[in-house]
This record gives sequence, structure tokens and C-alpha cells, in this order.
Amino acid sequence: MREENMSELYMMVSVLNKYKVKKISEFYNQQGISVIMWLMARGTAAGEILDYFGLEESTKVVLISLVTRETWNEVKKGLRGKLNIEVPGTGIVFIIPVSSIGGKKQLQFLTENQNFVKGEESSLKDTKYELLVVVLNQGYTELVMDAARDAGAGGGTAIHAKGTGMEGAKKFLGVSLAEEKEIVLIVVKSGDKNSVMRAIMNEAGLESKARAIVFSLPVTSALGMRLMEPEPEE
Repeated sequence: MREENMSELYMMVSVLNKYKVKKISEFYNQQGISVIMWLMARGTAAGEILDYFGLEESTKVVLISLVTRETWNEVKKGLRGKLNIEVPGTGIVFIIPVSSIGGKKQLQFLTENQNFVKGEESSLKDTKYELLVVVLNQGYTELVMDAARDAGAGGGTAIHAKGTGMEGAKKFLGVSLAEEKEIVLIVVKSGDKNSVMRAIMNEAGLESKARAIVFSLPVTSALGMRLMEPEPEE
């Protein structure tokens, strides 16, 4: 396999029927994938669609992991062949390219057991914004947001979640991570990404009680960001 393929890193999002979570989580574990976060959700399919497929409105579980391209290729085979992911009502799994991760130890922790070779920071052509995903201990959202705003970011959105697969944190990060987590989503200009990530790591990183881990995802298009743009000259 070519080394540049192994250098590609993605956020894998699995939206699953709650009855399938245990089996698919076990499969991920066998593939060396750590599920770093899980969130409870609710399916919103229209009633006629549920009736057509003989399904009931059900609780969903969202699993978030980081995978290499090589790992993703293996996961696809297993999800299709062994776990029947494409049977209606089972769930969906998709990946989003990761452009950067804050900190070498954090990168090692998030890619443990995967054949990952660090390459150049990735980006999509003409990407104007980046989505920062900050995973932190519960109760420290304002600490993260204060640091982000001081570095030029606007607002953010906080989501309560639960961390899993955190047993290896002590090995790589030198700290134990609590299970109760918050995810903070912040959209920033691409040019401000590094400074905002650095500010979050300095103020709310592993040396703080927040124990924040931050990575970025490219945003190909965005609306509602007018406040982040300079006022046009008269």
C-alpha cells in the first residue's frame, strides 16, 4: 500500500440503531478502532417510510472515531459482509477528512493500533472555513470558548456526550480522561485555525482540568458566517 494513502486521516461517524451498537462496537474494537465519543440521538424518518420498511421510530446512537484510509477500507468490507450495514434500519457510516490534530501525543492516542504514517497537513482546495471539534471534560466549555474567542473565533455549540475507549489515555497523554464529555463545535476562518487551536491547547489542553483534545475538519461551504467577515468598504 502506498505511504501517502496511510497518511490520510478521517473522522468516521456511525449512526446506528441502538440494538446494533454492541455488535458493531465489538467489530470496531477488533479492527483496532477506538470509539472516542458516543451520543444518544433519535431517528426522524417520516412515518410512511418507517411503515414501508416495517420499522419503528427508534433511539439512535452516534459513534465518533478517527480512522486511516486503510482502516476505512477494511471497515467497509466488514460492515457490508458481516454486519449487513445496508439492511434498512441498521444505520449509516460515513467519513469526513481531518485536516489537522492539535498535539503529537493526541495524534498517537487517537490513531493507536492503526497503520498511520503522518504526512503533510491536508486541506481541500479553496476551503474558506474549518470546523474545530473540541472533546473535553464536562463543565469546561467556557474555558475553551474564552480561549477560542481571544484568538479570533466567534461562537460555538456544545454537545453533551460520553467518552469510551479511554483506557489508553494514560499511556499516550499521561492523564486519565473522564467518561462524561462535552463536544464543542467551532467554525473558524481557515487562516485563523492554527492560532485558535493553539489557544485552546494552551488554555484548556491536557495540562488543564478540561483535558481538551482538538482536531479540525474542512468546511467546503458555509452560510450565516457574515459576522466573521470584514465589513465592505464604502
